[in-house]
Parts: sequence; structure tokens; C-alpha cells
Amino acid sequence: MKKIHLFSDGSSLGNPGPGGWGTILRYKNAIKELSGGAPNTTNNIMELTGVVEGLKALKEPCNIEIVSDSKYVVQGINEWLVNWEKNNWKTASKSPVKNLELWQEYLKVSRQHQINAIWVKGHAGHEENERCDILAKNEAQKLK
Repeated sequence: MKKIHLFSDGSSLGNPGPGGWGTILRYKNAIKELSGGAPNTTNNIMELTGVVEGLKALKEPCNIEIVSDSKYVVQGINEWLVNWEKNNWKTASKSPVKNLELWQEYLKVSRQHQINAIWVKGHAGHEENERCDILAKNEAQKLK
């Protein structure tokens, strides 16, 4: 099984407002950059969309390390998702899970992979995270 590093970041100007996401897929020395945006969105939606779009770009089951500066995404993947699904898409406080369709899309595109999500501090010099931030902000700026 291929070992893939998926780096991703999201941006929203206004939250909600024009937003963008940027993702880098790295396999050995090969790198692929992806990005996109939405005219009226939130930061959390763009953060998660970057991960989903990165996973969609993979053609076979992989061992994936997702690296993100979004605690929402990392904790969602590593901690919350199992219980949300078990509890009929309710949070621990019994309220509906936000961005439900996007989380369900994540589940759909992630099931064939082995995934570990890692949080990194944003704007702290992490090379790929900084590049993803630029990609995301550029996409959001296009929609301003």
C-alpha cells in the first residue's frame, strides 16, 4: 500500500464569505497541488473540502497521513467521527453535526484508505502547510 502525505488548508474571507482550499499530495518525491474555492462558505468547510478533494484524487487504496492546521478536521477524523456516526449524526451535546453532508462525503472517499490525521500549528513555518495556505487564499481572492 502506497504511503501518501496529504497536506491541506482552507481559507474564508469573512467566514462566511469567499473561500478557498489548497491541498498537496506527496508520494515519495512526486508532488501534486490541487485547489479550489466557493463564493459563500466558511473556513471549516474549506478546511474539510481540501481533505475530501485530496482523497478523491487518489486512484487506489493508500496509507495516508493527513496534515492540517485545522483542529476541527483533525479531531473530527481522529476522535469525533466514529461517535457522530454511531449517534445518528449528533454531537456529544446532542446537537446535529455541522457540515453533515461534507463529513459523509469524507467517510465515503476515505473508507478504502488507512488514515492518520496530524495537527500542525498554522503560520509557523511548516513548508507544505504554508504552501497550502497560499493556494487556499489565492482561490478565495479570485472570488472576492
